[in-house]
Amino acid sequence: MFTGIVTDIGRVRSVRNTDRDRRYEIETVWDTATIDLGASISHAGCCLTVTEKGEGWFAVEVSGETLSKTKLGDWAEDTRVNLERAAKLGDELGGHIVSGHVDGLGEVISITPEGGSHRIVVEAPAPLHRFIAPKGSITVDGVSLTVNGVQERRFDLNIIPHTWDATTLGGLKVGDKVNLEIDMLARYLARWQETA
Repeated sequence: MFTGIVTDIGRVRSVRNTDRDRRYEIETVWDTATIDLGASISHAGCCLTVTEKGEGWFAVEVSGETLSKTKLGDWAEDTRVNLERAAKLGDELGGHIVSGHVDGLGEVISITPEGGSHRIVVEAPAPLHRFIAPKGSITVDGVSLTVNGVQERRFDLNIIPHTWDATTLGGLKVGDKVNLEIDMLARYLARWQETA
């Protein structure tokens, strides 16, 4: 489990296709001696398992399913990646409860400066849009955010300067794809209503 609070922007240092799909090596400022093999780390909102590590880097292997359902298939050398280590019991829950299971890809429709912040409008795929509510939580590329407003399949977010600078959101452009994870409570509430 994660909280959606990004603690490093890693960099893809190598990409290699393997007999088990694709292997990425990620550079990080973290002390990799403190990362266990088999540890779960959120990469742009996608939970991946550490399979190898060295000083200042670790490797993950990504299945064809994950490559087809997320933007990870577009990663190349030097791609910047939002990283978050798994939450521990007793950690501050600064964002919201995030599973690291990407629900779908959204598309950035517009980016508008507003004071020191930026308003981003994202279009969610159907039927994912029905799980997004004003003032609800959503994870975009691994970042826990509050939805400002919703209109049909589009929702908007206000990105404060700190988040703009401390994550990869500041590098987004109109037309970019973003990994979306809907709020876990919304998912279960919708399922309960379907079966009640």
